Amino acid sequence: MTPTLVRRHRPHRAHAPHVDLHARARDWAEIQERMLAPLYEAVFARLEVGRGTRFLGLDCGAGLALVLAAARGASVAGVERAFPERLALAGERLERGGAAARRAQAPGGTTGGGAGPYGLIAACRPIGCTDGDAEDLTALLADTVPQAERGALVVLTGWGPPDRCTTSRVLEAAAGLADPLRGAGGWRAARRDDLEEVAQRAGLRPEGSGRVACPFGYADTGSAVRGLLSTGLFDAAAAATDPGQVTKEVTEALQPYVRADGTVWMPNIFRYLVART
Repeated sequence: MTPTLVRRHRPHRAHAPHVDLHARARDWAEIQERMLAPLYEAVFARLEVGRGTRFLGLDCGAGLALVLAAARGASVAGVERAFPERLALAGERLERGGAAARRAQAPGGTTGGGAGPYGLIAACRPIGCTDGDAEDLTALLADTVPQAERGALVVLTGWGPPDRCTTSRVLEAAAGLADPLRGAGGWRAARRDDLEEVAQRAGLRPEGSGRVACPFGYADTGSAVRGLLSTGLFDAAAAATDPGQVTKEVTEALQPYVRADGTVWMPNIFRYLVART
């Protein structure tokens, strides 16, 4: 099976100047993306993802969700619109998992490889922390839902309540730096009905929801800064000021979460909504 990975363009967003995009993609893959593994695993367990599942991951990043689904026997495909460097890493990961990928074929001899129609579509990048992210996901769903089976499952993911997401306080700390670019990817607080509103606009029928603990844990402050900057959530601030100032602000905002042994620990709650086409 050769999984399908597709780059889709999204509206322009501010990027931090003088950034090594390949190094940042590695930081995302090696440090940050794994923080969302509990969310992906909870969704896949609830929906009993396995052999015969045709899964499409939206904004699949470096492919962690695809790898986890393929390990369960699913046939996987991924779309990544904003970070082509992450998409290249996703391809490498899936190639390394070739043995598992070959097992991910639908019953009846149908060739795997992520070809539609899809029985499961999931938003791999949680919404609820940047201006316009809900509208952006709605537009992506308009492109991809027509590729789904009739009655297919669609999973939307998002940040939980700000008072349950320690990391949102770090994001907010740098938000003021991005005021000149407000509306171009700047931080905003998650809203209670973010996922439900997207489902309604996309014409989806909600069937259930859940919350998952996804603590962000890092070996040290330096790793935490690299991981958080790799998200792209601070790019608007870096473009409005400079990367050094943003690094300083993030480092200072992390101090309350540095433990005695130097590790950084930030509890978070993420949400998911299960709906049907």
